[in-house]
Amino acid sequence: MNSVYQFIIKPIGERYNNELKVGNKKLTINSSISSHKFVNREAEIVAVPLAFKTGLKKGDKVIVHHNIFRRYYNQKGKSVNSSKYFKNDLYFASIDQLYMKKVDDAWETLGDYCFIKPIINKDDTTLDKLKKCVGIVKFSNNSLEALKMTVGDVVGFKANREFEFLIDGQVLYCMESNDILIKYEDKGNETEYNPSWANSS
Repeated sequence: MNSVYQFIIKPIGERYNNELKVGNKKLTINSSISSHKFVNREAEIVAVPLAFKTGLKKGDKVIVHHNIFRRYYNQKGKSVNSSKYFKNDLYFASIDQLYMKKVDDAWETLGDYCFIKPIINKDDTTLDKLKKCVGIVKFSNNSLEALKMTVGDVVGFKANREFEFLIDGQVLYCMESNDILIKYEDKGNETEYNPSWANSS
């Protein structure tokens, strides 16, 4: 069972991450299908496309687009699967909807994708909790590394690129290389944004 142009994937765990474990109790943090923030992003590849080779294989664990496993309300108010739904617990995904793969228990970015860690805003003259359009590179890629931008660098990025992912207990922004605008050579006293809820398991 293979698609010609798309991957076939299945979620690792549930479709939504609606609960957090706090101590020995579970806390429900979401009860709506509408919010993309709580949609599961971890998947396993079940089958690869026939039309081209990607270096990915059956069984690989990947980070995917937030809308693949999401459910929606249609025009009649009925809850329906996304257009990527195939059957049972299987879904289609195009190559540009796969962002990272797990290699030896570590995540590696795919293609031009990178992940940026938001940082706390220490400016007392604003109410903004996080610095706008500034973050720390957590997962780089070949094109950024060719420009001497590596993990740990403080960078500036385009506005409205804060696509939030929760990966290994870290809140990260997924973006592409051309979203990164500048590398700040002088690192200040940056404090990474690590909300307590993100580290609950």
